[in-house]
Amino acid sequence: MSTVINDDLQRISEARHHDPFSVLGRHYVDNHLKVTAFLPSAESVVIAGSNQPMQRVAGTEIFQWEGDVKNVPDNYQLIWWDRDNHQHTEYDPYTFPPQISEEELYFFGHGKHWRTQQFLGANPRVVNGIEGMLFAVWAPNAERVSVVGNFNQWDGRRHPMRVRGGSGVWELFIPGMHAGEYYKFEIRSRIGNRILVKSDPFAKQYELRPHTASVVFDSHYDWRDQAWMEQRAFWDWQHTPITVYEVHPGSWQHDGHGNFLGYREQAHRLVDYVKFMGFTHIELLPIMEHPFDPSWGYQATGYFAPTSRFGSPDDLRYFVDHCHQNHIGVFLDWVPAHFPKDDFALARFDGSALFEHEDPRLGEHLDWDTYIFNYGRNEVISFLLSSALYWLESFHFDGMRVDAVASMLYLDYSRTEWLPNRYGGRENLEAIEFIKQLNQVVHQQCPGVLMVAEESTSWPQVTRPADTGGLGFDLKWNMGWMNDTLHYISNDPVHRKFHHNMLTFSMLYAFTENFMLPFSHDEMVHGKQSMLNKMPGDEWQRFANLRLLYTYMFTHPGKKLMFMGGEFGQGTEWNAEQDLDWYVMEYPFHQGIQALVRDLNHLYRTYPACTDLSFSGRDLSGSTAMMINNPC
Repeated sequence: MSTVINDDLQRISEARHHDPFSVLGRHYVDNHLKVTAFLPSAESVVIAGSNQPMQRVAGTEIFQWEGDVKNVPDNYQLIWWDRDNHQHTEYDPYTFPPQISEEELYFFGHGKHWRTQQFLGANPRVVNGIEGMLFAVWAPNAERVSVVGNFNQWDGRRHPMRVRGGSGVWELFIPGMHAGEYYKFEIRSRIGNRILVKSDPFAKQYELRPHTASVVFDSHYDWRDQAWMEQRAFWDWQHTPITVYEVHPGSWQHDGHGNFLGYREQAHRLVDYVKFMGFTHIELLPIMEHPFDPSWGYQATGYFAPTSRFGSPDDLRYFVDHCHQNHIGVFLDWVPAHFPKDDFALARFDGSALFEHEDPRLGEHLDWDTYIFNYGRNEVISFLLSSALYWLESFHFDGMRVDAVASMLYLDYSRTEWLPNRYGGRENLEAIEFIKQLNQVVHQQCPGVLMVAEESTSWPQVTRPADTGGLGFDLKWNMGWMNDTLHYISNDPVHRKFHHNMLTFSMLYAFTENFMLPFSHDEMVHGKQSMLNKMPGDEWQRFANLRLLYTYMFTHPGKKLMFMGGEFGQGTEWNAEQDLDWYVMEYPFHQGIQALVRDLNHLYRTYPACTDLSFSGRDLSGSTAMMINNPC
C-alpha cells in the first residue's frame, strides 16, 4: 500500500476537496478494498473487527488500510486512540449513501417545498439501523462545506460534506450524534477564497445570546390541545369576538431577581391575567432567535428557532398548549421583510448574496440597516414558506401578524434610489407573488389560521382572496384609524370640533377591508409617550379621555388589539428592558382603567351586535348603512 500523499489526499488535509466521499470511506481498488480516514487527533487507528491497524500516510493525519473486502462491513466502525491514549469508537460517516431525495431537492429548487426543515438543518435519521443526525445546508457558491462543533473541536477538516449536484445543497449523515450538540457550518467560499463560519439557517434551537452556535434539537412534546385544534378549523372568525393582548415576553414581567420569565412560567401568569381581563388572544412580538435585545425580535437570525432567552422549543410548545387548554388563542409576529447583517447568520451566507439581493437598491433597508429577502429566488421562497408553516404546524400558533408588509410591496419604500420593476412601476412584483402564495399555502395547509397584515398604505384588496386579485390576508391593521383617532383625541376638547373629520373619516372605508384596530407597541415608544400621556389635560382629564378612547375603540367596527400596559393606563413610555409599571395598580385611577377594559371585553364578547357587522356596511335588514353611530 502506498503511503505517499497524492493531490486528493493533500486537498483533504487542507479542507479544500469538493467531493470528500470520492476519497474518504471504503473504495474498491484492483479487486481489493481500500479504507481511508482523516483523523487529526488520532495516534493509532484500527477498523473494528479487523486485527490489521490502519497506516498513517506519511506527513499527514490520514490513515489507510487495504485488504480483503470480507473483513470490513458496509458500515464499519473505527477505533482510535488520541494523544492522551483515550479510546474512541465511531462509525465512519463516509460509508453512508446520500439521504436527501431528488424529489426534495427538485421542489426546494423550484420554490415549491413547504417543509424544507425536514431535510435541511439537523434532523435525526436512522440509516441501515444506525442512529445519527443528518446535516444539510444550502450553499451553492461554496467550494467546501463542513459540519463543525464540540464533537470535532470545531475543526473544519474533520467532517466535510457532499454536494448534491447542481442543487447547491450539501449533506452529511453523522452516525451516533444525538440532540444537544452545538454546531455550525464552516464554508470555504468560491468568492474570495474566504472561510466563513455560519449558524444553521434551519436550526431549531440556538445557544443563548451572545453565543451563536446552533443546537441539535429533537422535540418529544405531547400535545393536549386536540379539542381546540379541531374546533379552530371550522370557527366562524368573522363573526367571533377577537380581542388581542399584544405582549413583549421580555418585559411583561420578570422574576423576583430581574431575570426573564421562562415560556412555561409565562404561560401560567399570562393565561391567568388574560382570562381575568377577558381578552380572547395573546399576540407575541417576534420570538424567533435574534442576537440584539433592543430589536424586540424584529431582526431575526433564526427563522425556525424560538429564542433561547425564555427556554427550549418544547417550553414554547407548552406555552401555546396551556393557552389553548384555557381557550386562549395565540398569534405570532413574523418578519419575512428583512433580516440583519450579522456575519454569523444569513447575510452573505456562502460569500455571495444568497438570501438577499446583490444590488443594494433592491437588497437593503436603509431605515433598519438590514437586508431584504430576494423574493425572486425559488430557494428563498421555499425557506420562507417552510418557516411560516413550521411555526403554525409545529407550535400550533393560531395566526401570524406579518410585519412591515408595506416595505415588501413597494420598491421605492423609504429610499431615493431604487430600481423599477419590468413594467417601469414601483411595485415589487416578486414580493407580491410571494405574499399571495404565502396566504394561499397557509390557508390550504392550516384551516382556521388567520393571517394579519401590518400594512400602512392604501394598497387595495389586502384582505381579499389572492385568486380574485387580492393579497389573501384575513385581517389588516387599520393604521389610518389609529393615527387619526390618536391625533383627534390628543387635542384639547375645546378644539376637537375643528377635527371631527378625523373621527368620522374611518367610516367611509371601514368595510373596504377586514380591519383590526391596533393600539400597538409602535405607538408607545421612541418619544410617542404612553397611551395615558397622549391624552390632554390634568390627571383626571387624561384618565377620562383614555376611558373614552377605549370605549370608542370597542364600539367601532373591527377586531381589537391592545399592547400590554395600555390596559391599566401605564404612565411611562414602554421600556423593553424593564417590567411594566405594575405598581401603579395600587392607585384608583389605574384600577379604573383596568376595570373598564375588562368590562369592555365582556361587553364585546357578550353581545353579537358588537361583532356581527364588523366587516359589513349593511344593517340587519339588508339596507346599506353608514353606521356613523356606534355599531353596538
